[in-house]
Amino acid sequence: MEEWWHYPLLVIVGFVVGFINTVAGGASLISLPVLIFLGLPPSVANGTNRVAIAIQTAIGVAGYKSKGVATFPFNLYLGISALLGAIIGAYIAVDIRGETFNRILAIIMLVVVAIIIFKPKMKTADLVERITGKHLWIGIIAFFFFGIYGGFINAGIGFVILLFLHYVNHMNLVRANATKVAVVFTYTLAALLVFILNDKVIWEVGLVLALGNGLGAWFSSRIAVAKGDGFIKIFLIIMVVVMAIKLWFFT
Repeated sequence: MEEWWHYPLLVIVGFVVGFINTVAGGASLISLPVLIFLGLPPSVANGTNRVAIAIQTAIGVAGYKSKGVATFPFNLYLGISALLGAIIGAYIAVDIRGETFNRILAIIMLVVVAIIIFKPKMKTADLVERITGKHLWIGIIAFFFFGIYGGFINAGIGFVILLFLHYVNHMNLVRANATKVAVVFTYTLAALLVFILNDKVIWEVGLVLALGNGLGAWFSSRIAVAKGDGFIKIFLIIMVVVMAIKLWFFT
């Protein structure tokens, strides 16, 4: 972070990431490579990115709540389960070699592209939510493993969470997004603490990125979540493919 223009770039990237993450997910696939390209070691970029994610999701939760969308206590149960998993995942991320991390991130990027392109259409009409009983317990178990991945790298987990909440718990897109944001906020706090304790966070960079993330999250959480889906899909596909190639071949 030696050039002055890195900071306005981070705010702009943060806004885009906060908007996309709150509407759909997967935008850490943009912020993580950008932080690495700006000179941060992969593990430090991973930890620093969590500062922005924590602030972005906190604001996103407030934004959804201000519009009357909340799924408490369902989101709390899932969040606690994911938090326990995230502690495990974050410790794995702290110890992994930089080159290995970049290769894993590149593979994940291409997998997420496939999910974006081929995921089934979400038909939200006439859904009856299933958030109690066995479906609650299925969710608690699944989110423990989602938390491990979220604590490890987090990139692309939003798509998986949305698909799970829709097809298993029959939540519509708005409520699934609100649940996702609350869960990610909960487990990110645990992951961030692990990165802080291992000196993997650059606060100055994280807070600048978080400024953009927070603005994007607040804006996107207060508009119709279906708007801009086509644009976001195309934008993500292009960015993910380009950055995956860069990470795999030029690390």
